[in-house]
Amino acid sequence: MNLQLESFAQINQSFRREIELYGDIVHFTKSDSIFDYEETLEYFYIILSGKIKVYQINLKNAKEQTIYLMGRGDMYDAVTLLDGQTHEVIVDVLEGGDTLRIPIGKAREWMYDYPEFGEIVLKFISSQMRKIEELATDLTLFDTQERLIKLIIQNMNSDGEGSMLDGLSHTELAKLIGTVRHVVDRHIKQLKEDGVLKKENKKISLVDEEKLLDKIKSLF
Repeated sequence: MNLQLESFAQINQSFRREIELYGDIVHFTKSDSIFDYEETLEYFYIILSGKIKVYQINLKNAKEQTIYLMGRGDMYDAVTLLDGQTHEVIVDVLEGGDTLRIPIGKAREWMYDYPEFGEIVLKFISSQMRKIEELATDLTLFDTQERLIKLIIQNMNSDGEGSMLDGLSHTELAKLIGTVRHVVDRHIKQLKEDGVLKKENKKISLVDEEKLLDKIKSLF
């Protein structure tokens, strides 16, 4: 089994054999529910391709907030892995792909038996904690345009091309920054008119890095 993930590049052969023995590659589509919280009591997932979102919704007013946008190399559900409790969030598949599915009890064993795996998991959890901290502070301290700019920056590849945001509608972008679609429509239009970025076929790319840097500096 070739995981082809940078974080697993240095694992030893003994651990690789364990993964091949107990893990299996599962394909998921937009209609699948393999990431539902009942399933995560039984299995731990390492996403190899595709894209999912983890969110909560207020059923009284239909207001929705995306908590995590997950793709290649991300793990789900690290919360249940650590505490063994049901994690009642909602997961939607945005883009079909493949995931490595591992019995969650075995994943817990590996964290102790194979320190390299424990380190991979803990690094991932720490990155998620930082994202939650940033989300909380951004929702409190920054306006919607500033939050959108930060979101674009954080998800831009080093070559200036979009990454995790590619293919997302303005409605999905709005749910990531705690606003509504027409607000994102307005901000995207303004950024395009300012010559900072372009968005074609739901793909965001950087046009003028210097202008974007100027906007970043104005945030702080």
